[in-house]
Amino acid sequence: MRRPLLGIVIILLTLAPRLAAAGPVDEATAVIYRWVIDFDANDAAALAQLYAPDAALLGTSSALLAEGTDAIRKYFSDLTSTGDTVAIGKYRMVALSDTIVVATGFYDFTLIRNGDPVPEPARFTMVIAKRGDVWLIVSHHSSQRPKPSS
Repeated sequence: MRRPLLGIVIILLTLAPRLAAAGPVDEATAVIYRWVIDFDANDAAALAQLYAPDAALLGTSSALLAEGTDAIRKYFSDLTSTGDTVAIGKYRMVALSDTIVVATGFYDFTLIRNGDPVPEPARFTMVIAKRGDVWLIVSHHSSQRPKPSS
């Protein structure tokens, strides 16, 4: 009876460090998925809180560089109560260090215009950095996805 229990304990102790300690890519990926949740909720304030105070955002629908929390919140303020959503497509995460991860990929916005859904495919690059104990977006570039060439 003791042997099976001992085996289970050994397996759990072996797996525990892997389960308890997520790596930088996992932590940064969680920030991106939190960004999607907050975008889908149309919550400009929550989105702005995912960015570092000194972050820079080159948004899909703006010709301006939004720098800092207030400017980023203002960029997302038009999102409130629109019903717009986003879905992450193919992406790649690269850990530059234990505290910096670069994410590059595609996302598909669905914008609600005059009650109708309008697809808006785009691409993004985010630099996500660990500041203290918190992972935050420090740089975010988003642009419309070019149409495939024929």
